[in-house]
Amino acid sequence: MPPVVTVGLDGSPESLAAARWAAEEADRRKLALRLLHAWPTLAPEPVCLPAEVDQNYWAKRLVDTAQAELRARHPGLAIDKSLVADDAQHALLQAASESEMVVLGSRGLESVESYFLGDVSMPVVARAERPVVLVRAEPRKEQGPGTAAGRVVVALKLHGSPEDLLDFAFRTAAARDLPVLAVHGRSVPLHARTPWGVDHRFSEERTRDAYEQVSTALHPWREKYPQVDVADSIRLESPAKAVVQVAEGASLLVMGRRRHRAGLVPHLGPVAQAAVHHGRCPVAVVPHD
Repeated sequence: MPPVVTVGLDGSPESLAAARWAAEEADRRKLALRLLHAWPTLAPEPVCLPAEVDQNYWAKRLVDTAQAELRARHPGLAIDKSLVADDAQHALLQAASESEMVVLGSRGLESVESYFLGDVSMPVVARAERPVVLVRAEPRKEQGPGTAAGRVVVALKLHGSPEDLLDFAFRTAAARDLPVLAVHGRSVPLHARTPWGVDHRFSEERTRDAYEQVSTALHPWREKYPQVDVADSIRLESPAKAVVQVAEGASLLVMGRRRHRAGLVPHLGPVAQAAVHHGRCPVAVVPHD
């Protein structure tokens, strides 16, 4: 199968926003787009029946309507439609194994009405072997000073293997002609706290050490993508709080997730959980070793 971006459609505003984001990303990366709608009771294809008796009518209409809109926006984009008679979670995980990325709609912590949210999207994010991008349908708001508006923000943990994470962030930034902002948060231990804040010597040493590690991690990617402007942000606070605050208004937040080991229940770490539930911008969760 040629490289493809797959988006899960269920007719919600969030899934349509995800389809628009996926189409733009596929177009910029010169990939095909796959519109996937999965539901266990879909009838086997082909079905040559009048609309009034075709039980797949509304599913076909949902996908056809999205395809028409996306073709009008991206006339050169190859778009494939896929109606799958299967559980949505299983279908999306299968699609993820065949795709460059999977894109889904997300409502964060708000009420769950779409089957792609909560019961489906979180297990897919935790289990997929390829990046999963979650997109909200909220309109963009004006951003104040000090935000990461118009940037690809990547959350660096500085342990493990960040290659897949940084590759996704820099490829997306280069395709969209956006700068990259690498953010790293470090919690301050109790012994370093004072009544007026954080001990100055501890703060200076901790920040200097973090900057050195971030600089080392980013160096190969600065050389590989010289056209991408790169900045970093070190914050002495919980990584989850640092990431969510810095990413306010960003074009994309890129998070890492360790690939699950055999016998262990797949799950997201606290930073990824915070970003997925509270982040207002699109969030990409990238599995890595």
